[in-house]
Amino acid sequence: MLYTICIALIVIASILIILAVLVQNPKSGMAANFGASNQVMGVRETSDFLEKFTWSMAIAIVVLSLVATLAMDKGLVAESNSEISKDAKALQERVMESAPAVPQAEIPAAQPAEPAEPAEQPAE
Repeated sequence: MLYTICIALIVIASILIILAVLVQNPKSGMAANFGASNQVMGVRETSDFLEKFTWSMAIAIVVLSLVATLAMDKGLVAESNSEISKDAKALQERVMESAPAVPQAEIPAAQPAEPAEPAEQPAE
């Protein structure tokens, strides 16, 4: 239940942050040329509010993401991980079966070295 609420709040915060970024006055770059009319109107406090709102939403998204991760059902996560593991093993087997066999190069037999004469052992 908490997980679902967190995900819904993350989606809402994401939409709000997108809207806040689109409404903000561009500070530099080519887009600044198109926003000259906002500077004439003198909306300095609005841009301060939008900047603080953007940072607040970004922090809210990070915090809600951490809470959602902690609120996940452990049983479903373990079940999902085992299914992913099975799928990964099946994929590895399929890749190994479909991979073309690499021909083995024949290694020429080494010429046997001539046996060295055994050293004479001293008589006891």
